[in-house]
Amino acid sequence: MANVVVIGAQWGDEGKGKVTDLLSRSADVVVRYQGGVNAGHTVVVKGQTFKLHLIPSGILYPDTKCIIGSGTVIDPAVLIEELDQIEALGISTKNLLISETAHVTMPYHRLIDKASEERRGNQKIGTTGRGIGPTYADKSERTGIRVLDLIEKEALQQQLNWTINYKNVILEKLYNLPPLDPTVVIEQYQAYAERLRPHVVDSSLKIYEAIEEKRNILFEGAQGTLLDLDHGTYPYVTSSNPVAGGACVGAGVGPTMIDRVIGVAKAYTTRVGEGPFPTELEGTLGELLCARGAEFGTTTGRRRRCGWFDSVIGRYAVRINGIDCLAITKLDVLDTLEEIKVCLAYEIDGERCDHFPSSSRKFSRCLPIYKTLPGWQQSTSECRTLEDLPSQALDYLKFLAELMAVPIALVSLGASREQTIIVEDPIHGPKRALLDSNHVPLIS
Repeated sequence: MANVVVIGAQWGDEGKGKVTDLLSRSADVVVRYQGGVNAGHTVVVKGQTFKLHLIPSGILYPDTKCIIGSGTVIDPAVLIEELDQIEALGISTKNLLISETAHVTMPYHRLIDKASEERRGNQKIGTTGRGIGPTYADKSERTGIRVLDLIEKEALQQQLNWTINYKNVILEKLYNLPPLDPTVVIEQYQAYAERLRPHVVDSSLKIYEAIEEKRNILFEGAQGTLLDLDHGTYPYVTSSNPVAGGACVGAGVGPTMIDRVIGVAKAYTTRVGEGPFPTELEGTLGELLCARGAEFGTTTGRRRRCGWFDSVIGRYAVRINGIDCLAITKLDVLDTLEEIKVCLAYEIDGERCDHFPSSSRKFSRCLPIYKTLPGWQQSTSECRTLEDLPSQALDYLKFLAELMAVPIALVSLGASREQTIIVEDPIHGPKRALLDSNHVPLIS
């Protein structure tokens, strides 16, 4: 039995969906612990593409229970649309469970999110406009609607009549937007409640029971470490905690119940939205990585900014999350390059900096210090073992493992399940020392 957290070790979009899907074959339960429809996981199975926003990737395995935890925020309309799409493809959703204490995204959250972002002008954060931040804000303000309120008709009517009138003042007076009709919203959300009701449970209890039964549990985060509300590049962050510690709060389990943390990182770096990005590449090379990596957001379709691998934020992710091993994705995107750069440290105001700075203003002044490695200039997409890889590609992976000081357990070489090198089973493999007897970081 193992309880494993999968986290993004960069700014999100690292390929967690594929990694979670791969690991789900060994999992009895997959738990999504934070975020909302601002996240997106793309999984390709036998040539068929699945784009998931709220439903955990484990839904593609018929015997795996999938739980949307209390730390998430749920847009019922999007969730129902996702259910319909999954079922239309012949996949059962009977094993999907929804936390009764998860918060619900309402129409006023989306309206306020978009209007607030527009008002920011040059100070835009880069929000998806899906109402995630305002939903979490209401949660903290203790005025939010939870799933258990959604499925209780009288409670929903009572709470929404007051809340919508309150939000209408903000919509009309602050943003010059037309007010919402409480009756229309209540009727709409009561219809959503009836569709979702059979899936609603006490999710923390269900997870605890699975732990007691010695089941394998996979905790799936959205976004990435550098988008964490407390530990990311604030204010250019999301509104929740994607880091490994967030799994305990968002799923409702104690930290002693977590056995392993797997960090997912691309073989290069991407970022979507606003904010500093020291290794960002502009021009032809950046466009090449974007094109070869299909770097467009699953949720918004926005182009992702691309750059070289940044080991400073990588080491920071290892420290913040307690990462035990790495899954390196999209190595194949680098196949055509003659040379590849890796950021070792930063220069800030003429001084070397080996650690991630907390201040975004300071971070924006960081200049990358690079090491250049030779490329391999041949396809890796058909490689299925480390021995199949070109020597330069293997050297590149070893260098990343050395910089991050954690072993690499999995290497992804394309979108499909089959395009993967599994060096070690990240769930059932032994939890070993990070360095071997010669103090050389291990790949396997």
